[in-house]
Amino acid sequence: MDKACRLPFLLLFAAAVLSSLAFAHLGVTKPWVQWQWTDILCEGGTAIMAACWMLLVLSSRPGGRVTALLASGLGLFALGAWVDCLDEFFKLDHAMHWDNWLEGGSTLGGVVVLTIGLYFWRDEQYSLNEQLLKRERLFREHRAFDRITQLANADYLHRQIALEQARSPDQPCGLILLDIDHFHAINREHGTDEGDRVLQALSHLLLLNLRNGDLLCRYAGDRFAVLLPQTSQAATKEMARQLRDAVGSLGHHTRLGEQRLCLSARVVCALADQSPEQLLQALNQALEPAAPAMAMPA
Repeated sequence: MDKACRLPFLLLFAAAVLSSLAFAHLGVTKPWVQWQWTDILCEGGTAIMAACWMLLVLSSRPGGRVTALLASGLGLFALGAWVDCLDEFFKLDHAMHWDNWLEGGSTLGGVVVLTIGLYFWRDEQYSLNEQLLKRERLFREHRAFDRITQLANADYLHRQIALEQARSPDQPCGLILLDIDHFHAINREHGTDEGDRVLQALSHLLLLNLRNGDLLCRYAGDRFAVLLPQTSQAATKEMARQLRDAVGSLGHHTRLGEQRLCLSARVVCALADQSPEQLLQALNQALEPAAPAMAMPA
């Protein structure tokens, strides 16, 4: 168990021990013949399971508000169930009400905090689902994954261009190629591992700037392709400019944080009104270093 999980779990354990000591000190131990084993199993089992859920949340999620709320709610609920279980072993004076307040407050507080955590978890899932929708086409064919970026590859792009042309022959479909400037220098100066991190960061950045129905591919090396179904030529050019500006605004920090890499990109775009081979050949030629930053092949 790492440090991030250990502290909340130790706090729950300490609260359970202190409540047990309070019952033992202020109450009278019941004879074992008076123990209600069904209640002990149900209430004690509930406490143990809630504690296990808390441990699972802490060990499987990154730290943050949602994780803290979920773990705290489960911890309080586990404490309330444990105090309820202690009633089966110890008898307290009827004039004492602190045990009722501790049991009820912990249980109710745990449910309230857990509900708040689930509300924010729902918002978190909505954001994640948006990203998954943008990769939905790719998930249908796992063989088309690029190992580094988890994006589609060039072969998959060819098939999707042909599919869009056959599916909606009367609708315009845009295609963008984006090439990272001086990427080979990053690999040479910082190593290929750092270059892979740059590609991963760029893939996430580009996905955030695309619509759910768009397709982002790693075409080759440091070159990305974006397929834009039902998109006009003007809208395709505007999207190309936005993606180029997004790359230019990204400040990538190397793994050790000792240097900030400023990136830039060249983009070309066109409507997908030719065969995939002819279209991609024309765009690749337009991306040669001598070509202007924005180009629209005829």
